[in-house]
Amino acid sequence: MLVRHGESLGNLAASAAGLSGAEVIDVPARDADVDLSPIGYQQATALGGSFSRLPPSQRPDVIWCSPYTRAHRTAEIIVETAGWTVPLVVDERLRDRELGILDTLTAKGVELRLPEEAMRRRWLGKFYYRPPGGESWTDVVLRLRSFLSDLEQLSGGERVLVVGHDAVILLFRYLLEGLSEQELLAIAATTSVLNASLTRYVRAEGHGPWTLESFNVADHLVEQGVALTEHGSDADVRPR
Repeated sequence: MLVRHGESLGNLAASAAGLSGAEVIDVPARDADVDLSPIGYQQATALGGSFSRLPPSQRPDVIWCSPYTRAHRTAEIIVETAGWTVPLVVDERLRDRELGILDTLTAKGVELRLPEEAMRRRWLGKFYYRPPGGESWTDVVLRLRSFLSDLEQLSGGERVLVVGHDAVILLFRYLLEGLSEQELLAIAATTSVLNASLTRYVRAEGHGPWTLESFNVADHLVEQGVALTEHGSDADVRPR
């Protein structure tokens, strides 16, 4: 099971910057320390409440999460609200993509302040573009391959819940489904991973290929009257 963190204060700041036409996002802290918004706390609590109703046979045996505050706190709230006693393991390989010199810049800010990088990003597309000091999606894929390899070594067919970020969830799809660059970018260009949404993979025998059972589901928020929030990254992802 893959969960995106609840809405964060950084999500709100990025949306406000985009609406106002600002060049810089007024983030409240460094990316690793950005907390959930009030709605984000509600979303995480609603997800935990939904998980509390799972029968024991469907509950995770272990939870892994990104070390970034917004994801770690979401995982903690899920455990507390669901009343679980499962281990919560933090792994830095699940952190969000690092943006390097583009960090805190809006798309407009990149165009105006770093026009050569904006041109290079358009030419290479989101999958391969690596900003100076940052990561491409392929870089994130490498650390996720490492994480999955370790998980296979540690796991004996246990149910696992991973709490991370939108790019991480999309790149898990790339890995677990064997998608091509074009197939991945088609999803990224048309779909935002909702805050506190749930994506689920299964494999009948506990090993072998994975099957996508559900993607980006947020019915648990609607059922409990909690706001849906859609904070996606730039949809201009294809090379051109």
